[in-house]
Amino acid sequence: MLTYEDFPVGREFALGPRTVTAEEIVAFAKKFDPQPFHLDGDSAQAQLVGGLIASGWHTCSILMRMMCDAYILDCASQGSAGLDEVRWIQPVRPGDTLQGTATVLERKVSRKDPKLGFVQFHYALFNQRDEA
Repeated sequence: MLTYEDFPVGREFALGPRTVTAEEIVAFAKKFDPQPFHLDGDSAQAQLVGGLIASGWHTCSILMRMMCDAYILDCASQGSAGLDEVRWIQPVRPGDTLQGTATVLERKVSRKDPKLGFVQFHYALFNQRDEA
């Protein structure tokens, strides 16, 4: 089981790979983000962005699964204090294979409870063309 001491600054965890399908893009969109460019690649809105694209929140969910597979399910994590920033630089499209890294940026012991520590990560995902 990974604990605070196992997350030195600079440590990297490999994430993925994971290929995204059109079916899962549409299924996620139907439940959580039913904008036309996430539901129908032939819609007028989708044509403006080059076809069907995944919701940014779907991409975040995929990243969360990758994080769980890479280290979270093997650590003593007690949750997260939140995110500082999310950027969707490029759309995720059907057939894209995502992979990336989770890099420890900073860590600090809790002031309220010195038995707990906080670890700050930087996450980066890339498609099969190495585009962020």
